[in-house]
Amino acid sequence: MEVDEVVAGVIARAPRAIARAISLVEDGDDALPALSAGVFPHTGTAATVGLTGAPGVGKSTIATALVRTARAAGRRVAVLAIDPTSPYTGGALLGDRVRMQEHATDPDVFIRSMATRGHLGGMALASPEAVRILDAAGFDLVIVETVGVGQAEIDVAAATDTTLVVLAPGLGDAIQMAKAGILEVADLFVVNKADREGAAEVQRELKQMLHLGAARPWDPPVLATAASDGTGIEELWAEIERHHAWLACTGALARDREAAVVHEVRALAAERLASSVAAELTGDEALRAQLRDRELDPYAAVDELIRRLRPG
Repeated sequence: MEVDEVVAGVIARAPRAIARAISLVEDGDDALPALSAGVFPHTGTAATVGLTGAPGVGKSTIATALVRTARAAGRRVAVLAIDPTSPYTGGALLGDRVRMQEHATDPDVFIRSMATRGHLGGMALASPEAVRILDAAGFDLVIVETVGVGQAEIDVAAATDTTLVVLAPGLGDAIQMAKAGILEVADLFVVNKADREGAAEVQRELKQMLHLGAARPWDPPVLATAASDGTGIEELWAEIERHHAWLACTGALARDREAAVVHEVRALAAERLASSVAAELTGDEALRAQLRDRELDPYAAVDELIRRLRPG
């Protein structure tokens, strides 16, 4: 399938073309620039929700429940379950797809597990393009689920319109989440498995920690759910809708999206320049010898490499 065909298929909402386009992103294919140019003008309408949290907190169960609620509201939904750490281990992601089988026959639901295989910038750069493909394919809501709470996962989730941080009792307290930098990126906190002992304490700790910091324009609510039986999901959906409405009416939605794409461009440019510099160094034995023999210092070497790479 040629790139033009893939782009046309994505815009026509053809599942096979959408899957092929995301595979091109995963592989870091040479066709990515053409793919991006084709889909980009058709993006900007989907609402995006990021789900992050430690393994075992119930992110996939919440994602499944949100898909069900969104479909009841007439929304077309895509779920992108991503693994920023490994292109080889996909057990948890396979589990995600098994758990979401209730939506498998719904033509207005698209579920995809994704791991970076060839994309230079890893998932932090691959996932925005994958989300844009789903946006261009006409999905009203794109849910991005990560498999942990490392920096890569936080970066991916924070690139969405609304970031949900999911916790559960017995899997580490709110202080550990603060150390991971989660408090700063969350728009909503969800204490899942709220029917278990200790859930109220996690909620209380989170609320206390949030109130210790400086006031923010949006005060993240701390919600309780038991997603396995649907408890609290309607309230969670209402808060997601409220946050998106707040973003739109305050102008924060446009500002945040602009900041995200500018950050992406900077990161892509840095990756491309890093690759060019690496190629220059690999191919220039004399320059490496000068560095090794202390005839040229690193700053001078950088100046020389920039001079070579600068056009004109």
